[in-house]
Amino acid sequence: MTDRIFESKRIGFFRVSEKLVRDYLVMMNDEENVGRFIRNCAGPFTEEDEIGWVRSKLEENAPVFSMIEKETGDFVGNIEFMDIENGVGELGIAITADKQDRGYGSETIPVFLEYGIREFGLTRVILKTRPYNFRAIRVYEKCGFREYDRTERDVFMEYFPEEL
Repeated sequence: MTDRIFESKRIGFFRVSEKLVRDYLVMMNDEENVGRFIRNCAGPFTEEDEIGWVRSKLEENAPVFSMIEKETGDFVGNIEFMDIENGVGELGIAITADKQDRGYGSETIPVFLEYGIREFGLTRVILKTRPYNFRAIRVYEKCGFREYDRTERDVFMEYFPEEL
C-alpha cells in the first residue's frame, strides 16, 4: 500500500481502497467476532456492497482509514469519524478477528483522536457500542472515553480532549 496518511507505532493508516475489498468482506461478514458489535443492518455484504461503500467514502473524502500492520502489510481493520458537526464526531472502529487481542485498538484510537482534533477541531468524540462488547468498552475507557448513557441495545460513550 502507498500513501500512508499517518501512523502509530505498529500501524499505518491509509485511505480505504478497492484493493482491500476482500479483507473488508472477511471482516464485515464475520458476524460472531465483528458484525454483531458494529452494524445495524443485515448481512452478508457482497463485493458490490463493499466497492460501493469504498467509492462513496472516497467521493465524500470521508475520514475513514484502513489500518495496515507496518511489519507484515496485513489488514487490521478500519477506523473512522462519522457525522462531524459543531466540533463533535462519532468514532467507529472495526478490527478483523485474526488481529484482535493484540492491543491495536488501544494503540490506534489515541492516534486517531489526535488526528481528529488536529484536522477537524473536534472538541468531543462520541461512540456507541453494544453492552455485551466488554472488551471494546475496556479499550475505550483506557483511551479516555466515559459512559454517558446506556440502553438495552447500546452503551454511549464520550471523550473530551481538554480533560486529558
